[in-house]
Amino acid sequence: MLDITGLNQYYGGSHILNHVNLSLAEGELVCLLGRNGVGKTTLMRAIMGMVNVRSGDIQFDGTQITRQATEQRARAGIGYVPQGREIFPLLTVEENLKLALAGRRDGLRKIPAQIYDLFPVLLEMKHRRGGDLSGGQQQQLAIGRALVLDPKILLLDEPTEGIQPNIVHEIGQVLRRLNRELGLGVLLVEQKLPFARQVADRFAIMERGHIQATGAMGDLNEELVQKYLTV
Repeated sequence: MLDITGLNQYYGGSHILNHVNLSLAEGELVCLLGRNGVGKTTLMRAIMGMVNVRSGDIQFDGTQITRQATEQRARAGIGYVPQGREIFPLLTVEENLKLALAGRRDGLRKIPAQIYDLFPVLLEMKHRRGGDLSGGQQQQLAIGRALVLDPKILLLDEPTEGIQPNIVHEIGQVLRRLNRELGLGVLLVEQKLPFARQVADRFAIMERGHIQATGAMGDLNEELVQKYLTV
């Protein structure tokens, strides 16, 4: 579904992504792990076309998208929930969700009922401004907004950061439901190992802009954790 081969990206003279190879199969949930500053967010932004890459290929659903605009990638079926959520604080919940309808491939012009089924709090608060929601509610709104696009895969950058535990649990349940019941592929950047182990099928560890280890989540052993993830 998503295949990244030999991806290189620079900020000035700094080599941020270093020959990155990563794949996400259809219906798979992969967690991208690594310490802060190793290039995880840059990789997510590169997949979405929000930063330019020097070389390498990104293929999605059999199509080369390396030079496509962000809007084209979203319309092709890549949903993205950025770190920090980036909702529109002065717009209502409903307005935030409706903005995403413009990117749907099928021309639908109303919010799918599934969004409110997954996140009932968004229905309860649909007339409240996004900026008035709690951090956890804003995260649910950000995920719901990405799902409005009816994506084939979903990219989430640290969705549990700064979120209260009960909402973290709810987000985990939603991701498992989307992945296991609906077959949605998910690439997840996450720092919380218990959450990653709970939801993911497979892991990839990034260090200094390079993928150092991959495997089934059950194979993420203490040696790898100590070498690449402990601070």
